[in-house]
Amino acid sequence: MTMPAQTPASTVTDQLHAVRASWGWFAVLGIAFIVLGFVALAHVLASTVVTVLWVGALVLVGGVVQVIHAFRVQGWGRFFYWLLAGVLYVVAGGLMINNPLLGAGVLTLMIGVALAVEGIFRIFAGVGSRPAKGWGFIVVSGIVTLLLGAIIIARWPVNSLYILGLFLGVDLIVNGVGTLMFGLALREKN
Repeated sequence: MTMPAQTPASTVTDQLHAVRASWGWFAVLGIAFIVLGFVALAHVLASTVVTVLWVGALVLVGGVVQVIHAFRVQGWGRFFYWLLAGVLYVVAGGLMINNPLLGAGVLTLMIGVALAVEGIFRIFAGVGSRPAKGWGFIVVSGIVTLLLGAIIIARWPVNSLYILGLFLGVDLIVNGVGTLMFGLALREKN
């Protein structure tokens, strides 16, 4: 006896029912993120150091992979490019792990510059969107982003001790609230 073929619609419906059935896991995960976010905010220096150590470990592993990849590339020019890039990653990751406060300073400055540049681009994008509805909201969000970047740059390097931990804590809380609300919304659909 052959099984009837499932249509794409029935597959999506089955997957949606499976997601809705696990609404409680989303709620628990959201609450865990919120709690971890408040823990990170209560210990911003430790959160900053842990964040830098994590990023440093990722950069170090990425560098090792690039060095290994360099030996698999054909052609001397590409070999040296991949080898140099990998060695730079290994050195950067090693420095971040060896001196997390220096790494926090570098990452904080990079975040400040990135936010300032993003704010400028967003302002120009909003002004360029005139007269479409809502262009002012884009400009306002660009101004806020630019100001946030400028504040981070102006207070650097002192704020390097807490910015990454603060961002981690806020991100965990926002993610937790979103995940919790998603889980509760799934429960209401049953």
